[in-house]
Amino acid sequence: MKNRNGIVAFSMAALVVAMLGTAYAAVPLYKLFCKVTGFAGTPRRAYKAPSSSNQHLVRVHFDANVNMDLPWSFGADQSSVLVTPGEPVTISYHARNNSAEPITGKAVFNVTPAPAAPFFNKLQCFCFTRQLLKAGESKVFPVTLFVDPAMAKDPLAGQIQDITLSYTFYKAHDQLAASNSVSTKGED
Repeated sequence: MKNRNGIVAFSMAALVVAMLGTAYAAVPLYKLFCKVTGFAGTPRRAYKAPSSSNQHLVRVHFDANVNMDLPWSFGADQSSVLVTPGEPVTISYHARNNSAEPITGKAVFNVTPAPAAPFFNKLQCFCFTRQLLKAGESKVFPVTLFVDPAMAKDPLAGQIQDITLSYTFYKAHDQLAASNSVSTKGED
């Protein structure tokens, strides 16, 4: 009887440890899944644009938002641009710290419609790092992007002609550590 109780107790303890481990790993695994697959409108980060072929143009619209806890002005320098799939395009956003103190912000991005997200890639983006703006400082943030030509062959995304890239800047959680450097890699 003691041996059976010990086995049950060990099994329950192992189950609790497994459940805690799964709960702890859920958020990073979900983020990794979204980055790899483009799920939930998460665009993928690319390091090189594929060669282009003659395909239809796609209009990319730019949206810029700031969380109400962050006293910044933020916007795109142009509202949209026509993109040839496979050809990199660089556009710029601008930000200004309207407060009297340095503040570090983190940009979160999304792409709509969702079927286009796996085919939307960024080679360079201010959203890859946290950004420090000193009191009253303004900065220009370039973004280099491209639309994968494979989108034209996808049954869900092949007919998409308009894509919206949306950013929202949030105040970085750890202002003390974040303000010690101009920009720090990593997620908040």
